[in-house]
Amino acid sequence: MPLLLSGRGFRRELESAGCMAVHAPLEGGAETRLLRRLRAAGYRTHLTSARGLGDPEVFLFQKHGVRPPHLGHQSVGRGAAVGEVHDVMPLLGEVFLGDKPVVLWLLEGQVLSRSELLSLCDLCRREPRLKIVVEMGGARSLRWQPMTQLLAA
Repeated sequence: MPLLLSGRGFRRELESAGCMAVHAPLEGGAETRLLRRLRAAGYRTHLTSARGLGDPEVFLFQKHGVRPPHLGHQSVGRGAAVGEVHDVMPLLGEVFLGDKPVVLWLLEGQVLSRSELLSLCDLCRREPRLKIVVEMGGARSLRWQPMTQLLAA
């Protein structure tokens, strides 16, 4: 367990790969330690779920529209044929203020398609300050690998 105490190996691999796939124990705790180590190393971190992500680039960096749930109400005569659309701010808009590197930690990454995972890798290549960690499921012990290796297999 000395690897979890410092987190240096994980941080070095994250900095070189940009996008990492993580398999964490289901009882939790290991990912929180890594997040704390990354914050101590000067990263800004943001933890969110991968469910409902949609187009990753638009969701993370651009102002976009979201349709609210209808909750059983009918909107006759209001809005277009597609319904009401609310504009929401990008998820990482305020996190990128300043010069600090940013780590986006995505939970439940196993729901993402291969093309969405590839687009996350492309985002890391285009934006050098952005590092993405995607939890791809559970394991008996904490293990990680670059996302490109996971997708190549």
